[in-house]
Amino acid sequence: MDLVIGPLDLTAHVDEALTVQALAFGLGPEEVAVRRQIVQRHMQYDGARALGATSRGRLVGFVYGMPNSRTHWWSTVVEPYLRANGNDLWLDDSFVITELHVHPDHQNHGIGRRLITTITDTADEPRSILSAIDTDSPARGLYHSLGYVDLARRVHFPSAQRPYAVMGAPLPLRRR
Repeated sequence: MDLVIGPLDLTAHVDEALTVQALAFGLGPEEVAVRRQIVQRHMQYDGARALGATSRGRLVGFVYGMPNSRTHWWSTVVEPYLRANGNDLWLDDSFVITELHVHPDHQNHGIGRRLITTITDTADEPRSILSAIDTDSPARGLYHSLGYVDLARRVHFPSAQRPYAVMGAPLPLRRR
């Protein structure tokens, strides 16, 4: 596979990225429309950056994140869950992986691993945090293999039907 990992102007390529996310995450048109606005807002935050994985000129995966702030919506939702487990300090000095998605036809080829390690390798923060659906999944298996541990389980986001797990790892991420 002729895979190229590099910087992605996510604002300019939001529709391509959300097509990948919709296929990977099973999103409907209404959810995609909401996420489009969220992505565009996130990319205005200080330090927000994105990487894309392209094959034959087509976007097949992407990741984006930013230095975490306790004032961001995500942090305000997860903070009580983290505090209940004695893990709320993970919200400080962390780089949050906001989204990581790989097109289903390109999964299980190490693309997600390359995207997340490449973006966190350039983080100034000493650790990374993220949330993932709280189920035994290939995504959570990937995160565990990189050194992420569960900081809180059964986290409920207002618009999500399924609970999430909040995970954290020291940087740099563990390599195989």
